[in-house]
Amino acid sequence: MAAAPVWSVDPRTGKQREQVAVEATAEEVDAAVRAAHAARGALADRTVRAAFLRTAADRLEAARDHLVEAADAETALGPVRLTGELARTCYQLRAFAGIVDEGAFLDVIINHPDDTATPPVPDLRRYKVPLGVVAVYSASNFPFAFSVAGGDTASALGAGCPVVVKAHPDHPALSELVARVLRSAAAEHGIPGGVLGLVHGFEAGIELIRHPLVAAAGFTGSVRGGRALFDAAAARPVPIPFHGELGSLNPVLVTEAAAAERAEAIGAGLAGSMTLGVGQFCVKPGLVLVPAGAAGDTLVKSLTDAVSDTEAGVLLDHRMRDNFLTGIAERAELTGVDSPVTPGAGGEHTVSAGFLTVPAERLAREGDHDLLLEECFGPVTVVARYTDDGEATAVLSRLPGNLTATVHLSAEEAAGEGRGAELLAELTPLAGRVLVNGWPTGVAVAPAQHHGGPYPATTSTSTSVGGTAIERWLRPVTYQNAPEALLPPELRDDNPLGLPRRYDGRLER
Repeated sequence: MAAAPVWSVDPRTGKQREQVAVEATAEEVDAAVRAAHAARGALADRTVRAAFLRTAADRLEAARDHLVEAADAETALGPVRLTGELARTCYQLRAFAGIVDEGAFLDVIINHPDDTATPPVPDLRRYKVPLGVVAVYSASNFPFAFSVAGGDTASALGAGCPVVVKAHPDHPALSELVARVLRSAAAEHGIPGGVLGLVHGFEAGIELIRHPLVAAAGFTGSVRGGRALFDAAAARPVPIPFHGELGSLNPVLVTEAAAAERAEAIGAGLAGSMTLGVGQFCVKPGLVLVPAGAAGDTLVKSLTDAVSDTEAGVLLDHRMRDNFLTGIAERAELTGVDSPVTPGAGGEHTVSAGFLTVPAERLAREGDHDLLLEECFGPVTVVARYTDDGEATAVLSRLPGNLTATVHLSAEEAAGEGRGAELLAELTPLAGRVLVNGWPTGVAVAPAQHHGGPYPATTSTSTSVGGTAIERWLRPVTYQNAPEALLPPELRDDNPLGLPRRYDGRLER
């Protein structure tokens, strides 16, 4: 594999800024994985790795100005957005440190022998152990929160798994800077720098997923790229778990009663959500079912006014810009599709926001309009006008899995009158997060959060955001009739680590 230079590129001009590194060779990928594998023992102590995560957050905050400047130069996402994203990333690192300290994620269960049971129960002690080296594939649109120090890395390190990150080509210089910060934090706690590896290049990403010492992988990106890696993970001589976030349309259903009650507010809220971050959020609402009729017309007028006032923006790279423009052109050519505000090129390097409308009945059956049921990355959404509940249901029934699904209800419907509960039940099979009277953009880092959904939203049932994301990198193991002196401290009767556990059927905290 010939090494090629890795350049930092300014998305505002498309010009190369500086050479950052070279694409990793197969030998360099192997070295990074082996170094990570060798660092596993340094993460065995939960106290050490919790302290490591907190120090990483502290050092990222200390380098904030430099990191945000570097991120903005490569992504054009803006200092305000990037400062907030870095703060979220640091919060997430500290949140996993707290989870590691608490220890409930180990899921300790102890059963003592019971000869009276049928069949008899031997001495059984169960907990969870780290899988091993985790490969993390960075996302383009979140250079902090879903990249080198993002949720996959933080949760894997919290689980006790070393990480090798495949840097995203849209922010290679930032990736190098963040990796250095994390390694310096590791060194402060006696952890080898190899605990966090970083490689660049497409071929390096393929070599990484195939490496025999890689035990699991996390990915955030496109359906095409994620599916290729997912298939490669399954085709290995020893298949490994692949937790991929691939793509999502994030449907929204506005009931007729909700539109009649607050059409203008819903239209303005939709405009803000679909244009946030120049439409480059994985939870952007990409399909909105709006009733035909006067209330729906008012909603569309409100959406038109708000989107028309949105300034053109820069996408993360020119490839994405080209794909956006091509996707818009293909969709706009379909029969029955109108463009009240035409999305497209806002300038030589920018794109302008807009939306398309189409009769819902065209989406309710298989045909050429299926393209409108696919994600289009950028500041655009599709408004499908439905004439009755059956038509809306028919469209929803054709959708693949999503990260989110949203319903806007009237006050009466939200109070239990009408079809509110029925609509929630209808949306639940479609997504991992179901919203009522809100917008899906904005994914809180919280214990109850779930950021995942049926395929192709994700390739597993797990979440990549929130405390339970740590479960992806663990596997359960049970010891049967093991002498107390040989047991790990987590499973001993006297509970020397003070862990939450289920002890002979009783929950102990």
